[in-house]
Amino acid sequence: MNNPKGEYEATQRETLAEVPGLRVRVLTLNKDQNVPWHYHSTITDTFFCMRGPMRILTRNPAMSHTLYNGDTLAVDPGTVHYVEGIGDSACQFMIVQGVGEYDYVPISD
Repeated sequence: MNNPKGEYEATQRETLAEVPGLRVRVLTLNKDQNVPWHYHSTITDTFFCMRGPMRILTRNPAMSHTLYNGDTLAVDPGTVHYVEGIGDSACQFMIVQGVGEYDYVPISD
């Protein structure tokens, strides 16, 4: 099942720039929201934590990355990942997605 738009609940989604092959967005997730397990076929997700902390989990390799304000992390194409805030407050991050055609391939828990 492919979800090319990546529909999931987020408090805020703001697109800062979008051209063919590249997108820059700011997302805010409340404490009960997350970006579910998924991967992208050809693009890298580069996260920049603006308000944290936040956690990015990956599979193969199975890792947990905690980002604080100002921290960055790049998730390579094909790497299954999950994003959530840590604690009782919202997290906010900028995400640069590219270079390539955007897709969102959900993975079951």
